[in-house]
Amino acid sequence: MKEYKRSLNQQKIIDGMSKVYEKLIEFKKKSNSELVILKDNKIVRVKP
Repeated sequence: MKEYKRSLNQQKIIDGMSKVYEKLIEFKKKSNSELVILKDNKIVRVKP
């Protein structure tokens, strides 16, 4: 498998998206609301 080298900006974007994901999960747990995701081409509601 070929390794791909990311630029500094690309890595910052990926790191930022990871933080957004963590904060979203934290918010959904705090507000006791469902998380809507796409799984196996179906819309699924998950209680975090």
